[in-house]
Amino acid sequence: MGLSRVMMPQKLQLLAVLTFAVTMLFIENQIQRLEESRSKLERAMARRELSEVEAAELPQRHRGEEDDDDTVIIYNRVPKTASTSFTNIAYDLCAKNRFHVLHINTTKNNPVMSIQDQMRFVHNVTSWRARKPGFYHGHVAYLDFSKYGITGKPLYINVVRDPIERLVSYYYFLRFGDDYRPGLRRRKQGDKKTFDECVSSGGSDCAPEKLWLQIPFFCGHHSECWNVGSQWALEQAKYNLVNEYLLVGVTEELEDFIMILEATLPHFFKGATDLYKNGKKSHLRKTTEKKPPTRETVSKLQQSKIWKIENEFYEFALEQFQFVRAHAVREKDGELVVLAQSFFYEKIYPKAN
Repeated sequence: MGLSRVMMPQKLQLLAVLTFAVTMLFIENQIQRLEESRSKLERAMARRELSEVEAAELPQRHRGEEDDDDTVIIYNRVPKTASTSFTNIAYDLCAKNRFHVLHINTTKNNPVMSIQDQMRFVHNVTSWRARKPGFYHGHVAYLDFSKYGITGKPLYINVVRDPIERLVSYYYFLRFGDDYRPGLRRRKQGDKKTFDECVSSGGSDCAPEKLWLQIPFFCGHHSECWNVGSQWALEQAKYNLVNEYLLVGVTEELEDFIMILEATLPHFFKGATDLYKNGKKSHLRKTTEKKPPTRETVSKLQQSKIWKIENEFYEFALEQFQFVRAHAVREKDGELVVLAQSFFYEKIYPKAN
């Protein structure tokens, strides 16, 4: 009997402890649910506030009042990288998307500007409000606007191509032209020598030095950029690609480049992907009479230091583009789809009235 009286309080105490523990777990679970509900409510409110702000701004953008879009894009296009195909898309879209396209035509296609022309160009691009928003394109080397005291720098974009494929395409283009302007007489027209024969005989038009082009275009207007085989130029080109260019694509994956641009800059490139896929004028121009080089020719060029450096830059650009693409699109039913916005704003204070 005495033992029973001792055990009963212990059982009651254990039961009380278990009851308390269960109650606390229940309360914590409810608190967690309330926190989740509160977070969902805050996100919903943040989206609503953002939508209200965008809705309030939208009518001003469509009333035909002064356009305050100062965006300027510079596409300092490298020859024979599908640049004509891409710029044709810009020309096709500019009226519909309300931006200006301007071709930078340099004397004798010289990619290096004099210092006085550099100053003029920087001044024109930044102060020519009548041509903003603007898309400038031309075969010019990268130009650092901050060097001239400009704070609002343009957005640079570009496309690169496998160095040997680019050189082969350019070699035959100089001799046979392409289907874009078939009647235009080219500088080397009449020369029937193939690229393989040129390399075999040590010709100047197919020498490894002719591969030295994409690095200088990205390196810029420093004298060292144009010293063939310069390691400093390679590193400077890499630095500019990562730090000064919004996006650099590759010719072999041009559609993906256009898709990402459309998602990033829709006020310029809305409709660009569909136009590239289905448009006639915007499709790739084909170099006439182009013959792929033999393995022996490719191997001979790849033995040169110049190819190794240019190819290192191309591989660097390709890796960077593929990294950007991996975080911008996903594959669905065999097609690439641009990812939806994955961030939002919350806890916006002070609250709007």
